Amino acid sequence: MKTLVILMEEQSAKALLEGLLPRILPGNTRVIPLVFQGKQDLESNITRKLQAWQDDKASFLILRDQDNATCKAVKDGLVRRCQASGKRRWKVRVACRELEAWLLGDLAAVEAGLNLHGVAQMQGKKKFREPDNTQRPSDVLREVTGGAYQKVGGCRAIGPYLSLNKNASPSYRVFVDAVKELTR
Repeated sequence: MKTLVILMEEQSAKALLEGLLPRILPGNTRVIPLVFQGKQDLESNITRKLQAWQDDKASFLILRDQDNATCKAVKDGLVRRCQASGKRRWKVRVACRELEAWLLGDLAAVEAGLNLHGVAQMQGKKKFREPDNTQRPSDVLREVTGGAYQKVGGCRAIGPYLSLNKNASPSYRVFVDAVKELTR
């Protein structure tokens, strides 16, 4: 059995992945989600958590929002922490700007998950064609859904509907590829 340990900064990421991962992972994979209390908590504990992990065959995936920092700076800092652990099978993925950009990249999933109508047809608009460039995607998502989107509950509802290959968010597609690669 393969083990994939996912370190993430918030509960909403876990809620999203609970619906998404079963459709990506091979059946012989065990997922262990480690949810931290924000990005500082995640960053300050990565090296120690990876070093303490006893299963040498486990793979690790670190997921963090970009927020207002540059993607390169966020990723470089997380990579240094992973390298310091001495573990070999890990990947760092950054959700550009926020996890909600992944949802803006698949408005059909948002419509289905939240049982709304007319949301999917907005996908062709410019701001939804490049969701990773959207400032404050969580605010845009709440606006698009008329307030129906709530962070944890919305992620839990939408996750099972996210397309594995038709999402306008490059950071989402790179994340899906990383999961596949680590569990091959």
